[in-house]
Amino acid sequence: MIKSGETNSRSFPGIALNADLVITGGGLSGVCCAITAARQGLKVVLVQDRPVLGGNSSSEIRLWILGATSHMGNNNRWAREGGLVDEILVENTYRNPEGNPIIFDMVLLDKVKKEPNITLLLNTAVYAVEKKDATTVSSVKAFCSQNQKEYLLSAPLFCDASGDGVVGFLSGAAFRMGAESREEFGEKFAPSATYGELLGHTLYFYSKDTGKPVTFIPPEFALKDITKIPRFKTFNAKDFGCRLWWVEYGGRLDTVHDTEDIKWELWKVIYGVWDYIKNSGDFPEATTLTLEWVGAIPGKRESRRFEGDYMMKQQDVIEQRTHEDAVAFGGWSVDLHPADGVFSEKPGCNQWHSKGIYQIPYRSLYSKNITNLFLAGRIISASHVAFASTRVMATAAYVSQAVGVAAAVCKEKNILPADIFNKGYITTLQQRLLKTGQYVPGLVLKDSQDLVQSAVITASSELVFKEFPGKPLLKPLTLSVAQMLPLQKGEVAPFVFHADATGNTELEVELRVSSKPGNYTPDITLAKQTIPLHPGRNCVDLRFNTSIENTAYAFVTFMKNPAVELHFTEKRVTGMLSVFNSVNKAVSNYGKQTPPEDIGMEAFEFWCPQRRPEGHNIDLKYHQGINLFQAENIRNGTDRPTSAPNAWVADWNDPQPRLTLKWTAPQQISTIDLFLDTDYDHPMESVLMSHPETVMPFCVRHYRIKDAAGNIVAEKKDNYQTHNRIQLEQPVITDTLIIELEHPSANVPAALFAVRCY
Repeated sequence: MIKSGETNSRSFPGIALNADLVITGGGLSGVCCAITAARQGLKVVLVQDRPVLGGNSSSEIRLWILGATSHMGNNNRWAREGGLVDEILVENTYRNPEGNPIIFDMVLLDKVKKEPNITLLLNTAVYAVEKKDATTVSSVKAFCSQNQKEYLLSAPLFCDASGDGVVGFLSGAAFRMGAESREEFGEKFAPSATYGELLGHTLYFYSKDTGKPVTFIPPEFALKDITKIPRFKTFNAKDFGCRLWWVEYGGRLDTVHDTEDIKWELWKVIYGVWDYIKNSGDFPEATTLTLEWVGAIPGKRESRRFEGDYMMKQQDVIEQRTHEDAVAFGGWSVDLHPADGVFSEKPGCNQWHSKGIYQIPYRSLYSKNITNLFLAGRIISASHVAFASTRVMATAAYVSQAVGVAAAVCKEKNILPADIFNKGYITTLQQRLLKTGQYVPGLVLKDSQDLVQSAVITASSELVFKEFPGKPLLKPLTLSVAQMLPLQKGEVAPFVFHADATGNTELEVELRVSSKPGNYTPDITLAKQTIPLHPGRNCVDLRFNTSIENTAYAFVTFMKNPAVELHFTEKRVTGMLSVFNSVNKAVSNYGKQTPPEDIGMEAFEFWCPQRRPEGHNIDLKYHQGINLFQAENIRNGTDRPTSAPNAWVADWNDPQPRLTLKWTAPQQISTIDLFLDTDYDHPMESVLMSHPETVMPFCVRHYRIKDAAGNIVAEKKDNYQTHNRIQLEQPVITDTLIIELEHPSANVPAALFAVRCY
């Protein structure tokens, strides 16, 4: 029993915690920063003011995670973010292909709790900052609403991943809110005051079918006149969750301090919308539906943006500018919304894509005037227009992984965040990031400690692609389609393809490439052919009589003709896919981007994959052979397709694919890293959408590693992850490692992007 007499005053229990890095904000950005830093050896305190992790991706808000892949609706091939973002999305797809937001909460909590270096404080809000001097944070104060404890969290380094920038704001870090003028950075897409300077908040709802009639009596505060929403006729009984992303409000208000007012207005809208669906009589299919869930806190898009030593701008995104300190990439469209949101007469968003992914510089990830404060998530140093692309969750979390590694470099070198760039440690940071699976366009891993670099590599087989074996599929050419093939520098040899025609017709075929290395926008046509077809089956010898200047992906492009059935195949290969000139309205893709002349955006066509089980390859034959799937690729320092597949792929008919690494003298090996193919082209939306498989069809499921004597050093069954780190209990000393793989299926040959040994 606890019994207390009267006293003049009391205080809540106080707890002081010291760490190497204190991270405020447990959204996806804070989670990725915390786990990455912890795995780099830092003691981390992660402070989250909500009961679950994930922020906008959590079950409290339920927004799907997206980044450069953009629902597969742009020209960014193999662009899913790497490192921990990839690990989390792959894990969630394996455990939770139905997109249940509660299960995704569990995935994130599980990932964090597995890390012994992380102290997690849930339901704990930072409310004050203490400073050592004018430019240095020494500690933050936080309060937990559930256990009535106060925390004093001290560290040499702090990271603000809170979305609203609470630590940055309280510490005096320079920030901006609202849009810059066109003149400040020369950004032609900078919005007018009429359009508005801030993106608003959104609340979602979920419905379910009970199988029996359900009545709905709206609350008094519900919106009575649905016609106040100009797009009210687009509401229907089937859409729910983040498909209603455009139910947005608050862009004319203070999106930090007016958040509760914004929430009430959104509740008014949501319950008014549901009253309209249930009680207007226009939706008889809603008779048995009930509201299953309504968000209680809004999903925020924009508030404060903080100033670093470099501020990203529209030109960085659209022109894909390069930076010597690049540590991440983005690829979402420049996506602005009208400030009036759901009450606006304008479209819910104004999206313009770049032709490919763009680099994000390290100098945008720390405060320019608070010397020990990192910036992570959507608050990084970017103009309002550039922020419109960098703000999405997968991109925001990806830059946060760079912060986690940067913090480790700071501790080890006893330096501050800006010193990494100013004192010449940026290459150290970049190379360390690449080792974790963090792809940065234009950078290649050069790891002198990797024993594979000095090994002689041989393989049981290497795919030389000449054709897809097996029986073809016939599919009508109702959309223009292109087969992406990695072609070596030089003359393009003849192709052979088959097409069935319903009558005499002509088929237009083009060979296209991208105007920029590393892009996959087929905006240059090297050659064209108009091929006459007769009724029935046609076997066509396709000669373009041209050459390509450098090894790159080429697009063998077949223009739409519904009178033709083209031969496709169920076979799939790492680093090869088909793309279609199709429409994806979810990301403002209407087949071709045609922007006004005065907004600084480019016009081009969209050629995008189809989701499996569709998206079959075209059954082309290339008798010269494509010899770009060699075993040497496993040490070339790039762990995904770029201008070439960058993978070793075994031959279709190899019964037991294996790699052999041999050294001139025995080596002591403690750690082996394998990077496998989990299809970086699949966006793996975290909630609401389901996925066609739990394990990507290219991913090697079973492998074993043997030493020179044939002893099994390591074995893995039922693998589904990209990065497999094998930490041996006892180091092995050997002059040979043999890596035996099994083909993922009869339709997909075994592939491996990288092997590294330490």
